Amino acid sequence: MSVTFTNEFDCADAIIARVGKQLKVATPLAAGKPIPILNALYRRAKEDPGIELEIYTALTLARPRGKSLLERRFLEPFTERVFGDYPDPDFHLDREQGRLPPNVRVIEFYFPAGKQLDSRHSQENYVSANYTHVARDLLDVGVNVIAQLVAVDEDEEGFSLSCNPDISLDLMAALGKRDDLAYVAQVNRNLPFMYGDAVVARDSFDLVLDDPCFDHRIFAPPRVPISDADHMIGLYASTLIKDGGELQVGIGALGDALVYSMLLRHRDNDVYRDVLRVLGVEEKFGAVIRKKGDTGRFNKGLFGATEMFVDSFMHLIDAGIMKRRVYDHAILQRLLNEGAITEEVTAETVYHLLERRAISPRLTAKDFQFLRTFGILREGVEYDDGYLVLEDGTRIEADLNQEACADHLFAQCLGKRMANGAIVHGAFFLGPQVFYDWLNTMPKEKRRLIHMKSVTRVNQLYGHEELDRLHRKDARFVNTTMMMTLLGGAVSDQLADGRVVSGVGGQYNFVAMAHALPDGHALLQLRSTRKERGRVRSSIVFNYGHITIPRHLRDIVITEYGIADLRGKTDSEVAAALIEVADSRFQEALIREAQQAGKLRNNYRVPGQFRNNFPETIQAHMIRLRSEGLFRPLPFGTDFTDEELVLGKALKSLKSKAASKRRILQLLLRSAGRSGGALEPYLRRMGLEAPKTLEERLYARLLKAELAPSQIK
Repeated sequence: MSVTFTNEFDCADAIIARVGKQLKVATPLAAGKPIPILNALYRRAKEDPGIELEIYTALTLARPRGKSLLERRFLEPFTERVFGDYPDPDFHLDREQGRLPPNVRVIEFYFPAGKQLDSRHSQENYVSANYTHVARDLLDVGVNVIAQLVAVDEDEEGFSLSCNPDISLDLMAALGKRDDLAYVAQVNRNLPFMYGDAVVARDSFDLVLDDPCFDHRIFAPPRVPISDADHMIGLYASTLIKDGGELQVGIGALGDALVYSMLLRHRDNDVYRDVLRVLGVEEKFGAVIRKKGDTGRFNKGLFGATEMFVDSFMHLIDAGIMKRRVYDHAILQRLLNEGAITEEVTAETVYHLLERRAISPRLTAKDFQFLRTFGILREGVEYDDGYLVLEDGTRIEADLNQEACADHLFAQCLGKRMANGAIVHGAFFLGPQVFYDWLNTMPKEKRRLIHMKSVTRVNQLYGHEELDRLHRKDARFVNTTMMMTLLGGAVSDQLADGRVVSGVGGQYNFVAMAHALPDGHALLQLRSTRKERGRVRSSIVFNYGHITIPRHLRDIVITEYGIADLRGKTDSEVAAALIEVADSRFQEALIREAQQAGKLRNNYRVPGQFRNNFPETIQAHMIRLRSEGLFRPLPFGTDFTDEELVLGKALKSLKSKAASKRRILQLLLRSAGRSGGALEPYLRRMGLEAPKTLEERLYARLLKAELAPSQIK
């Protein structure tokens, strides 16, 4: 039986009483952390040096806070409006300030991209691991507390692990119930009640914190604008998604860009194809698209099997693109894949199952349960010792060898359509508030099509390979990388100096899975350039001091300039393909490096159609497309106001210029002639309409200079 508390400190004290003062706490990544419980445990550890607290987690999230006056003025009203009463993790705030006590460690396997680059504690206590190996590693270190946010529903008996069954399910299965372990839940009624494997018995948890005062907002990161380059990457990627296949997508603007182009392809295919034609996509990359992709509408639809159930999937579901249902039974799924049966239940459905020996002619209780689970036998029919029993008490012998029995069964017992299929398998989710609202208000019948599962069920084939191979036909695993080497290695998680940017997460698993599936492909999305110390650098390099995905697993790389099909190619062919989708400012230098290393033929020249790979070229295309109402920066909306979008762009530009005294001086001189009512709303939003201090006057002048006239309406 679970013990329920209404005070977080009482719950924390009960945890310590149960497992002792050496606390090894495993808590989910992202939104699933029970922050009040963790904060109470952290408070106890700060008060009592005899407590040793280790927190094992990933993707720790807190409300954004600015460092400079401008950043704070911009973020504080936005944060209050968007994040509301979300409680920040105290251990994270102290870690950011270098104030963690010596008896507390925070060990993570994934960071928000770039957020912990300068944190000594975070870099020292990072664990490099595939997401699928994290549960194993937690078992090895001897975790003794598993703390999780859970959802409830008055119509459901159990708890839902909701946004984070990912690792918790694997830990629960491996550890079982023991007196020296504490399974701890915090109820939050704002959390969507999700199905699949996420539903667990309430007594799975030993201790429960449950009071409406803890129903705080779920962490909801806002959408960010999609750049011109990201839109181009998404457009190219959309040509490689096959109708009737499977899709995995990561978080962020690149994922949103892909989904936007998929929606355009489905809803207005003539316009989509015209865009491809005008941009010369068919001319440059038609061969790989015809071989591995598709540009038609999604008539069969897609199935999603994704580590992160991203918010952009809601648009694919609402548009009828993500609609292909899969079923957790190998024989049933194989029959569907072969076209021997459809999801409409008929007598033929039963005969095919008989032929494949999925059921026996004389139905057993196990056979009955299977047929009921998948809707082949309808609700209301029961089984009793070899007989099917109808609502009116009629008993039909469950023997398909007898023609009369079979006729009665087919006439009175069959369902109309198969049940308990899924259009999405996900291990965790995170998204803006509109995403959570969509899930919470979705009819349960539809929400049950989204099956939340453990990360080992989603990110790898092992242990359920036969079924996953049937589910994941024409699979496309779409992820982001930071850099590519000319030999095909991907740099996605760490810099050459050893500092971790984010983490491996599931990327390696998905790339390896793509190679294990006969018709699968890994699509790595790459922005062709990056800024480093204020200078533009190529993200395609000859070599680098760290690799996340080894070059023998190279597959397809997509930049804003096109598609590089690398699988099975020679080193010279790989280098040439990557140079052809690199920024043209860096192509000649890359050619020289590759040729000097003996990895590119000496007579190689960049073909003419790839010599115009410049940002200005993309910008010109996008200006024309946006004039037609296409490829907007925020096609799915945002939590930012129009003023905040303008200010955000200006502040980002100012930050990039801050390292140069000359550029700052130029801005200050430029601001001398800038005034007028058009700037007032922006200055007022920043509290700088009537600057009083020297600092405020300085920032007001910089902001005036940076706000381009074209941005001010």
